[in-house]
Amino acid sequence: MPWLEPRKGPDGQPALDVLIVGGGQSGVAVASGLLRAMVTNILVVDRAPRGSAGPWRTYARMRTLRSPKDYTGPDLDLPSLGYQAWHEARYGAASWQGLALIRTEDWAAYLDWVRETTGVPVRDEAEVVDIAPAPGGLLAATFRDGTIRHARKIVLATGQDGAGLWWMPEFVASLPERFRAHAADPIDFGALRGRRVAVLGAGASAFDNAAMALEAGAAEVVLFCRRPEPQVVQPYRWLTFAGFLRHLSDLDDAWRWRFMRHILALREGFPQETYDRCAVHPTFRVQTGAQWTAARLDGETVVVETATGSHTADFLICGTGVEMDFPLRPELSRCASNIALWTDRYDPPPDERDDRLARFPYLAADFSLLPRVPGRTDWMSDIHMFNIASTMSFGPSGSSINAMTTAVPKLVAGVTRGLFKGDLDRHWRSLQAYNEPQAVLR
Repeated sequence: MPWLEPRKGPDGQPALDVLIVGGGQSGVAVASGLLRAMVTNILVVDRAPRGSAGPWRTYARMRTLRSPKDYTGPDLDLPSLGYQAWHEARYGAASWQGLALIRTEDWAAYLDWVRETTGVPVRDEAEVVDIAPAPGGLLAATFRDGTIRHARKIVLATGQDGAGLWWMPEFVASLPERFRAHAADPIDFGALRGRRVAVLGAGASAFDNAAMALEAGAAEVVLFCRRPEPQVVQPYRWLTFAGFLRHLSDLDDAWRWRFMRHILALREGFPQETYDRCAVHPTFRVQTGAQWTAARLDGETVVVETATGSHTADFLICGTGVEMDFPLRPELSRCASNIALWTDRYDPPPDERDDRLARFPYLAADFSLLPRVPGRTDWMSDIHMFNIASTMSFGPSGSSINAMTTAVPKLVAGVTRGLFKGDLDRHWRSLQAYNEPQAVLR
């Protein structure tokens, strides 16, 4: 039964119990989990238009998902809501039996169906640009159009770049945009026909973008890998078991750091079909041990300096991932300087240090932000991070299909725990006043 009492914001308007920022697979799954817990006064907002399905119709340029087809995800282990049920209803049981991997466009369509079927309330084209404390223990979320919604809790299900930005070397970022792009940017691959393309990075998304350029008719695509050999081991395949996904966050800091440092240092390997998609083209090659050190323009040509010498290209694509940088997130600008990071809470042994991972936030057990200096911006404990930023504290969680069935219930439990504890006095009074007999004595 419903167990939360409606509140009003300082503007006199009804306040939400939970505002979820991000309407992709994670945001919808979190909302669905909250609805099952009878937390119904919620809203999901997404800055993209309806039907965008997060990355799946934009920068996810693989032909198929890399996860096995029978891994559960936003269905949260409800068989009738799972991908298999959707696939068989659309294509038939025989198609499912013969399926090797899920096509990316089918996954996007499935997510649309999950959103509709669960009845999650979503407001599209609504971007949160500021979160501030408000009277009554509420948070005030300001949208780009100037409207404000108050909420008791805010969940940031904002994906890969939700705690910083898509990163590329500064010497590449300083080039005019017509000469470079990040792998997550909108790219006009048709415009690369007949041109020479250089790709920085040897992860799966770098190969996906190289393949797109090759299939569009690029004259040459060279993929540059800083390692002596490309990384072909996929550590995320190892960790997809219940023990790790459920209980990494229960370990002490030393063990959490040790596990995640090893996994994230390996980065994400690419599968055979991803490599073959590029290797089938004679105009493709991989340059190993060739970290980029500089880039400059020579007329309408880009000259890239690498550890193995100079290389010329017409266009650069950086498959270089994301960088944690909270001050770059406008919605977190009021508390960014006081967010506790791993570097504030844990000092690893010298041989395990990693400055990149030290910039991840050190999250509480309910995925909420913790203050670096207690007593300042303590209101951010009602902001819960369910995006790439939760990785160091919880392992794959807010950005992983495979981890949803363990991570979403853990987050939902943390949010509902906070909501319950915030109303303890009311619940106690309600119990004391409870006087509804269930039998009549005759």
